[in-house]
Amino acid sequence: MASRVASNQAPASARLGSLLLTDDRVGEANGKFLKLLYLDPLLLLGLLAVSGLGLMMLYSAGQRNPDLVIGQAIRLGLGFAIMLTLAQLPPRYFRFWSPWIYLVGILLLLAVAVVGDISKGAQRWLNLGVVRFQPSEIMKLAVPMMMAWFFADKPLPPRWSHLLGGALITAIPFILIAEQPDLGTALVVGCAGAFSLFLAGLSWWLLLGLAGVLAAVIPLFWIYVMHDYQRQRVLTFLDPESDPLGTGYHIIQSKIAIGSGGIYGKGWLNGTQSHLDFLPEGSTDFIFAAFSEEFGLVGACLLLILYFFIIARGLYMASRAPDTYTRLLAGSLILIFFLYAFVNSGMVSGLLPVVGLPLPLFSYGGTSLVTLMAGFGILMSIYTHRRTLTP
Repeated sequence: MASRVASNQAPASARLGSLLLTDDRVGEANGKFLKLLYLDPLLLLGLLAVSGLGLMMLYSAGQRNPDLVIGQAIRLGLGFAIMLTLAQLPPRYFRFWSPWIYLVGILLLLAVAVVGDISKGAQRWLNLGVVRFQPSEIMKLAVPMMMAWFFADKPLPPRWSHLLGGALITAIPFILIAEQPDLGTALVVGCAGAFSLFLAGLSWWLLLGLAGVLAAVIPLFWIYVMHDYQRQRVLTFLDPESDPLGTGYHIIQSKIAIGSGGIYGKGWLNGTQSHLDFLPEGSTDFIFAAFSEEFGLVGACLLLILYFFIIARGLYMASRAPDTYTRLLAGSLILIFFLYAFVNSGMVSGLLPVVGLPLPLFSYGGTSLVTLMAGFGILMSIYTHRRTLTP
């Protein structure tokens, strides 16, 4: 009897071993397939996880409207297709085209200032007849590409003359975009340039000095650059209860939604603030508040952990870049993604003023989504082509 049991166990263990070996081979084959497509499996997994949660939440925040989810899924598909396409290109192509993309972007911004379409009091759109788009979105990629190109062959840390050149590269599109006015996009473009300077080796003392200069010019910025509605946003951030039914309504309802979710939330499709239309823009800029209401503190922390995973993976990929151009570009692109997530989550929770930046891969909309996915395509290209770039 013992010998018969042993004989039965041996084939069973052999079958189990063969199954595990088969699973390993399948996983290895999938990894090789993704490498052939120049995609990073871990980063791709994080992007898919956040995008899937976003579609699920959009169905709830959008009053269970399937058309809203289908439209966003199409945009996500377009974004992933652009990411896949750009990932196939060797980084040398991005380096070659960097100054030309920047120059075209500046010319388009100048065209917007002259003949741009005016919508809701802002002149941000350029109508080419066939397509209507925001040239400022191009600068979210063009500025870090141009900054990386500018510092690629220069000694690091940068000298004063090089710092002034980098500041000028950033300041021109920043001013043109802020004049549209579009403070949210101007903030992203300005930070993209600042990220490049920081990654180029800008000393902490110089950073503190620049921070002091910026603090000194804040009154001038407040008086001569910011528009009335932008000043009102800052005042509302400082005291939203001063106008609870007007300018402070958005942030008050957002904080109520987050707080009412408690630890574990009310459950998917059971949110009241968004479903009863108390929470404005529940499917776009304030979707994080709707998510926190339905999934609570636990769900919000898990979502933030997913964002942290994407950012950490992106920074690791940037650290593995083989030269100055690719390191600066990759680092700046992933920090732009961090900026989106940080500003939006801080904005809806009342920690930052409302600036109109969406939650990346989560909020409804396609313009910023396509730009971010293009950035991830460039990041994957830099990481997966690094062996071919190493001398």
